[in-house]
Amino acid sequence: MKTKSVVLLLILFLLAAIKMDAKIVIPGGEEEYLPMAEVMPEPVDGMAGIMKKMVYPPIAKSAGMEGRVIVMAFINERGGVDDVKIIKGLGGGCNEEVEKVLKVSKFKPGINEGKPVKVKLTMSFVFKK
Repeated sequence: MKTKSVVLLLILFLLAAIKMDAKIVIPGGEEEYLPMAEVMPEPVDGMAGIMKKMVYPPIAKSAGMEGRVIVMAFINERGGVDDVKIIKGLGGGCNEEVEKVLKVSKFKPGINEGKPVKVKLTMSFVFKK
């Protein structure tokens, strides 16, 4: 009987945590990326190189959509982009374009104490006619 009570309490706790939008920490997740490094990651070809790859989505352009897409890019210790999360989106395909271009871009990795490290990097991209 005690086992059923413990299991029931655990289930209720998890449901309450989900209902309250509590974050459950999963090993190997976002927490292993540093918010800052002694040397921050930067695009190998510079921001100009990334912007050259960017295509203003035709839907957004024809609708006259203009604005900024702000993202969090998760750069690994080899300079690859593991993930991209939209912080502030624009829509019309702009968010997807930024995500697509960043995921194929190469970065100089962040450095701490002379060693490459995983770093979260906030980036902003402006779409304007």
